[in-house]
Amino acid sequence: MYRFLLSRQWVILTLVALALIPTMIELGFWQLHRHEHRVALNKVIADSLAAKPVPAESLTSPGATVAHRDLYRRVTARGTFDTTHEVVVRRRTNADGEVGYHVLTPFVLDDGKVLTVNRGWVPAGTAQTSFPRIPAPVPGEVTITGRLMPDETTAGSGIKNVRGLPDRQVMLIDSGQEAELLGGRQVLGGYVELTSPAPKGGSPELLPDPEHGDIGPHLAYAIQWWLFSAGVPVGWAVLARREARDRAAAAKRPSQEPAPATA
Repeated sequence: MYRFLLSRQWVILTLVALALIPTMIELGFWQLHRHEHRVALNKVIADSLAAKPVPAESLTSPGATVAHRDLYRRVTARGTFDTTHEVVVRRRTNADGEVGYHVLTPFVLDDGKVLTVNRGWVPAGTAQTSFPRIPAPVPGEVTITGRLMPDETTAGSGIKNVRGLPDRQVMLIDSGQEAELLGGRQVLGGYVELTSPAPKGGSPELLPDPEHGDIGPHLAYAIQWWLFSAGVPVGWAVLARREARDRAAAAKRPSQEPAPATA
């Protein structure tokens, strides 16, 4: 009754079904891992934003990598802004989706070390090959507060670190690259997204706190993939039973050919 399963068509269909099942299961676990990562990241962000600010040098140092647990941790530092070596980061958007620049200004600490500070977003304007006009930061010695962030990488951000850019423009925020631009000075690992003091006139536009309440649809996607994987053998069985039933019904039907004439 089921000998048709050995036909070329059904062998191919069966092999495809067998390949789809583990693939869908693996995709489900991939989405589950993304869900778990998002939940863990939300907790880190929430804990960091709720914690009291600590000195930046207590969490990072020259050449250091910012620990994952310290992501978005509020830190303080005292020193002066060095606008002479200020650069901008290309192709960054604000809350409204407008494309512009992030403003990176070296912040020289009292001990001579340098902290890279992202002072916020400014519009790109019409000429993206020239350095934009940027309002100056607070002059003189000042205490700043901001969110500690790790150095950006191409692997982590998906942004290609293009070379040969216009003067004082970069693609990624990288403390190692910043140290090179400053002639080898000691630059603390990572960087800080400025939260205070707020700029006069609202420019550069301070970056908002990260969202950390939404866990995304990854868990629902994981469940969907697993349901799809369970549906494959069910669908295969339904198709096989229907094929067997149709073949059995066809075998029972009388032949439509006319009977041969008798003499």
